[in-house]
Amino acid sequence: MRQGALTERAESLVVALTFPLTTTPRTVVAAGVAGVTYCLLVLSSFPEYSVQLLSADIGYLDEALVALTANTVATAGTTGVALIVAYSLLAGIAMVNAVTQVRVVGLRGAGSLSGAVPGLLASGCASCGAGVLGLLGLAGALATLPFHGNLLRLGGLVLLLAFLGRAGDPRVCNIETQ
Repeated sequence: MRQGALTERAESLVVALTFPLTTTPRTVVAAGVAGVTYCLLVLSSFPEYSVQLLSADIGYLDEALVALTANTVATAGTTGVALIVAYSLLAGIAMVNAVTQVRVVGLRGAGSLSGAVPGLLASGCASCGAGVLGLLGLAGALATLPFHGNLLRLGGLVLLLAFLGRAGDPRVCNIETQ
């Protein structure tokens, strides 16, 4: 990639990252999606515990989140939790940007949104750990990864950042006309 294109991509990324902060409703939606994403990722890190606790009473949600966050710190370290938080924030930003882009371009332009899918899947699976991998029959796979899967989490974040940098400002259609 040449220097000018790299600078342009970096500027596009900054615009994409700051877009949800342009209005209060967008910020609230991005924060809400980020919060829900964090909760889902942490709760799915130990799905049997989460299901047992929450089926007893939904009031145990806070206890489950605290216990499973502590478990994540114990297994993946503070770096792992920081990557999960970063993924959650980027998921909120990506969701707001994707919805805005669909509103501007319509569903026929939603093909450009497909770049977010690998990032959501890769870092989502790595962030929730044995939850999704256990459902796939690969519960021990994350434990065998170096750095407790933090490199896979980082890879997913890079994919999300690449999507956001490529998409840029969701209010502007980047499709070139001939």
